[in-house]
Amino acid sequence: MMTYTNTMKEPNKIILLCSLSLFLFDFVHAQIIQPVKWSFAAKKVSTEEAVVFIKADILPGWHVYSQHIDAGGPVATAITFAPSKAYQPIGAPAEPEPIRKYEDVFGMDVGYFEGSVVFQQRIRLKAAQPTVKGMVEFMVCNDQQCLPPDEIAFTLTIN
Repeated sequence: MMTYTNTMKEPNKIILLCSLSLFLFDFVHAQIIQPVKWSFAAKKVSTEEAVVFIKADILPGWHVYSQHIDAGGPVATAITFAPSKAYQPIGAPAEPEPIRKYEDVFGMDVGYFEGSVVFQQRIRLKAAQPTVKGMVEFMVCNDQQCLPPDEIAFTLTIN
């Protein structure tokens, strides 16, 4: 009696297992780079006014850009508030003085923040406890790469 062995079956299993192992290894080790963590808070300064604080904690080596960037440069940080009958932004969001540096990739001086930055927006209250909604658009770079612009939505209630 002759025994039949499928010699092709074993190499196919090995190739499949190796491919699956490599895929899983890449999947487990792949990280989505998120060098900025945003947080939001508000403080009432009177019965008619509050300040919204928009804070970016930035990983070492990375930076986010100022709200004031000339055309042709990186994407400036932009803070927008949803229209509401419960509150109204007063003026534009304030920011601290940024670091200014010439960046070859953009061919211009740009303003940016490292470590952390807090933007502040004064708002007029038209309701006792308004829910404030908005969006932060930003771009983050290091000395080797820039990540695509990103948007973070926020919602907070002012008590």
